[in-house]
Amino acid sequence: MASALGASTMQSSFMGAGLRARGGAFTARVSAPRSVAVRAGFNNMVKLGGGKKWERQELTPNGKPVKITMHVKKGDIVQVIAGDDKGAVGEVEKVLTKRGLVVIKGVNIKTRNVKPRSKDEQGQQKKVESPVHHSNVMHYSQAKGVRSRIGYKVQPDGSKVRYLLKTGEELPNKPLEKATPPAADGGAAPSA
Repeated sequence: MASALGASTMQSSFMGAGLRARGGAFTARVSAPRSVAVRAGFNNMVKLGGGKKWERQELTPNGKPVKITMHVKKGDIVQVIAGDDKGAVGEVEKVLTKRGLVVIKGVNIKTRNVKPRSKDEQGQQKKVESPVHHSNVMHYSQAKGVRSRIGYKVQPDGSKVRYLLKTGEELPNKPLEKATPPAADGGAAPSA
């Protein structure tokens, strides 16, 4: 009883000095400003947008998020290999390179509740495709019905082509579609 009483009085006397009893030993509490801790450990990381405060994204030297290199491109046919939609096959609609995610047509469908924008409009529930991490998908051959990793071949003309390793079929390299600005006269084509 006396030793327990002595320990509690000793603990209370040390508490004012910034010390804390832990497992029979006293440890000092170190309180540093959060900015110092962030600068020391995460000098090239930052929290972007919503999410947890410990979810930080790596940045380039000029302060922009690092883009993740992925094996999947927009328009590829892929099969989901992990998760709730395992085995589902679909076409890649969108690639989110800053987060390493892909949106696949008809896969990972979630329900979103949309509030009405005006008094006479009603709220509704929309079904939308949520992104899937790129590591959970593999390229899929519709002709053979198998999934495969991809390889790269260099053609005699010097161009690089992607192909499926299991089947050998080449994947089309689709050029990026750049948006063309609308014509000044309301969208009509210029006359010659």
